[in-house]
Amino acid sequence: MDRGTVGSAHRGRLLVEVREEGPSAVVTPAGELDHHTADLLREPLESCLADGYARLVVDCSQLEFCDSTGLNVLLGARLKADGQGGGVHLVGMRPVVARVFEITGAEAVFTVHETLEAALAD
Repeated sequence: MDRGTVGSAHRGRLLVEVREEGPSAVVTPAGELDHHTADLLREPLESCLADGYARLVVDCSQLEFCDSTGLNVLLGARLKADGQGGGVHLVGMRPVVARVFEITGAEAVFTVHETLEAALAD
């Protein structure tokens, strides 16, 4: 896997880019994550885990919306990553996205960072 963009998926309102950063896979969804687009994030997350990246950093800075289906995709990836000795780190959540995590209590099960640099250094 090279250090550039190693995969992307786009359908309608969500674009997902994946790249390698040392032992982490950085996954950047851009747009709206909902029941129509959830598989566009699920597939690259599962692919990263299958490729041996148990540490996933999800850069949410370009995510404009996330509903419960999107939250469930991230929770599922967290469970799989934890099972492989890794985890899912969330970065740069906009207030509208952070609110979904706050009202559901999901923020307590993720490691949340303000910046990508902080997530990669953790």
